[in-house]
Amino acid sequence: MTPTMLRQLWSLVENNQATLLLNLDDASLVQWLLKQFRTEQSLNAEEATMLGHYIRSKLPLIRDLAGQRMPQMALSRSG
Repeated sequence: MTPTMLRQLWSLVENNQATLLLNLDDASLVQWLLKQFRTEQSLNAEEATMLGHYIRSKLPLIRDLAGQRMPQMALSRSG
């Protein structure tokens, strides 16, 4: 996996709604992130498999990051 692919994936995580990332089950979240990734960059079968494995290994971190954004989102709406 290239550094560009890693940056693109983590950008997707940061730029999408935290509630969506938190509410999807693991399999759905992996598939959703892969689908979003493919809208920006084409992947061959090997890259898609590798990226899917990487995403699965990082699901706790992805959910932690999304959860940390939740209080910020509530504060920005009330302000």
